[in-house]
Amino acid sequence: MVNPLKDFNMKKIVAIIATVLTSIQLDAQVQFINSGRIEFEKKINQHAPIQDEPENIWTAEMLKQMPKFVSDAYELKFTNTKTVYKLAKENPTNRYMMWGGKPNETDAVVQDLQNAVTIAQKEIFENTYVIKDSIRQLEWKIADETREIAGFECRKAVTKICDSVYVVAFYTDQIPVSAGPESFGGLPGMILGMAIPRLYTTWFATKVELTAPTPVDLNPKQKGKVVNRAQLSAELSKGLKDWGKEGAKRMWIAQL
Repeated sequence: MVNPLKDFNMKKIVAIIATVLTSIQLDAQVQFINSGRIEFEKKINQHAPIQDEPENIWTAEMLKQMPKFVSDAYELKFTNTKTVYKLAKENPTNRYMMWGGKPNETDAVVQDLQNAVTIAQKEIFENTYVIKDSIRQLEWKIADETREIAGFECRKAVTKICDSVYVVAFYTDQIPVSAGPESFGGLPGMILGMAIPRLYTTWFATKVELTAPTPVDLNPKQKGKVVNRAQLSAELSKGLKDWGKEGAKRMWIAQL
């Protein structure tokens, strides 16, 4: 005859073991990554700026001859104290329009999260600058929308740069490093997807690797004219004052 009390205790023990095992399994599924390498596809719609203008023979011919999209691979190497974003591989089949955003292999954005400093080397109009300033403080609005990017669940957030240029980002708190492509960050996790509609440009992670960066990876050599963001903006404004919409676009790109 089965002892009811013994049977009850056995069921209770089995239930406890099942609960513990489930808890362990769930903990194993939630991996928090503090260092590694993220590869991004940066994609630009080259036709969109032309299609926004009145059509003429020259623009019609450009639309026929040049590809609508160009894309290149960028990489972000990171720890929980420092990140470096730069070109990983230029697409050899790309054909860029003269304003199409051809990448430069010497450009690099370093975010020193520990000291709240950004140092970015950028080639702008054949001049090389090292833009050194405090990490930009952006006012993000976090939304309920989520999407999966490179195997991570990401939450949507929106902000503005240059007073009126909207930036849409998707970040994951499974990588608890407040950074992202270019010089963006300030969210409770890594940005794995980003779009700037007025620049017709997107950045989306294609893979995340758990390879920890070396000290050499995190300390690229940077050289050029040292300026802060305000000095760069003032300098470019003088040269771009008669460029109209294209001048404004160039200013926005310089502020990334």
